[in-house]
Amino acid sequence: MTFNVLISDPLSEDGIFPLREADDVEVVKETDLTNELLKERIADFDALLVRSQTQVTRELIESAPHLKVIGRAGVGVDNIDLEAATENGVIVVNAPDGNTNSAAEHTMAMLTSLARKIPQAFYALKQNRWDRKTYVGVELKGKTLGIIGLGRIGAEVAARAKGQRMQVIAYDPFLTEEKADNLGIGYGTIGDVLKAADFITVHTPLLKETKHIINKEAFAQMKDGVQIVNCARGGIIDEDALYDAIVEKKVAGAGLDVFEEEPIDHHKLLELPEVIATPHLGASTIEAQKNVAIDVSHDVVTILRGGQAQNPVNMPSVPQEVMKKIEPYFYLSEKLGAFLAHLEEAVVEEVHIYYAGELADMEVAPLTRNTVKGLLKRHLGDHVNNVNAAYLAEKKDITIHEQKTSTTKGFTNLLTVEIKTKSGTRKVAGTLLNGLGARIVKVDNYSLDLVPEGHMVFIRHKDQPGAIGRVGSLLAKNDVNIATMQVGRTEAGGDAIMLLIIDKQLQQEELDQLKELNDIYHATEVDL
Repeated sequence: MTFNVLISDPLSEDGIFPLREADDVEVVKETDLTNELLKERIADFDALLVRSQTQVTRELIESAPHLKVIGRAGVGVDNIDLEAATENGVIVVNAPDGNTNSAAEHTMAMLTSLARKIPQAFYALKQNRWDRKTYVGVELKGKTLGIIGLGRIGAEVAARAKGQRMQVIAYDPFLTEEKADNLGIGYGTIGDVLKAADFITVHTPLLKETKHIINKEAFAQMKDGVQIVNCARGGIIDEDALYDAIVEKKVAGAGLDVFEEEPIDHHKLLELPEVIATPHLGASTIEAQKNVAIDVSHDVVTILRGGQAQNPVNMPSVPQEVMKKIEPYFYLSEKLGAFLAHLEEAVVEEVHIYYAGELADMEVAPLTRNTVKGLLKRHLGDHVNNVNAAYLAEKKDITIHEQKTSTTKGFTNLLTVEIKTKSGTRKVAGTLLNGLGARIVKVDNYSLDLVPEGHMVFIRHKDQPGAIGRVGSLLAKNDVNIATMQVGRTEAGGDAIMLLIIDKQLQQEELDQLKELNDIYHATEVDL
């Protein structure tokens, strides 16, 4: 049997050699098709390979009755309708590791160019100015590099910086002190990194938590004369705050490969001589383009031959009779994982998932993946999905345990998720109530009845008269409306919890005010 593969975007010819070498694969490259022509051509193909140009819409997928796999030569899959692919039984694969080296090298190139003012000096020479005094730089040796985000690329940058004999300190929500010691780097909070670093580079995904994580307040914590690099995602750095920090001489230089809005035509940061920039070139090397094409080509051949992909993106197929039973629990399982991700800031080492009641008789592996996805998504964003959740957890040294039990504690079904950190154990339990949907019924050792959705505030406090009133008064003063409230305690006058569903998110200042109230031990926002 011969499989037909269509390549609709420019890909490295060297990168698609796994397809060319396969005796049972016929490759067609047509990179100038209109949407209408592509819909006509795709009908006879078993696989489609794209980069970012081709928009793989629902309509296109449904025009391809033989399509088995879509390969994205790169990381992002925003141009592919994953839901439509899953519904039509089409596996989507990407290449998350192929550009790691390229992005790390580009970061180091920006770092060195900043330190030695290479672009500015070259521009002066182009203008026939021999100016040595203006472009005196600094050495990297002995300086401290602060890395915010120590994933694949951040770790590669750390290794290279150590080769330059720099001191490295890093923050990552999944980084422990032991891991940092093993890597030979320093470990700290974001604040520790900002205060210690002579140079700062960011390598986080762009999420609600990381958008403008480098802002006016962050710049205020940095050393005078700090230099900063962003080869990750536009929006991690507040560009207005960066502009002000450079003008005020707080920041001596910035190297930017990405911007909040791309492509840029005119940008005020580029008017500053302290800024160097490139047009999103982090993955733009011959080797990276070849590597992502190789990775995705290998997966496409494997899938066409009935094997398991290394980098699947969408949910794997589950027998319809199994999916019909477990589907009602998908929402609950993801929300329980997400709830714990907000509840605990310490690095998670183990996850225990307990299935009780009617859940104990079901195939629960997809629910486990979905729970882990909910747990990781707060820090990893849309990069984590039902397929790669377990893999990403393993890469973060998180052990997943799955257990079935007959003990339901009075519920027809009960799903309990427990995480273990160096700080201790946290857990949350939920159920589906007939006709009422998902409910959280226990947080740690406190019983309650909570719909897992919306903006929440979780408060630990001393069970004393007036504690609830003080919280309500403060929120009212800040024009924050409480939709519902759940409270729990183990004994009168002891420790207690409040869970408030509110109509809008709190500002950090408002959350800090809650923490300062009498009898309040801790307050954290939970956004479901």
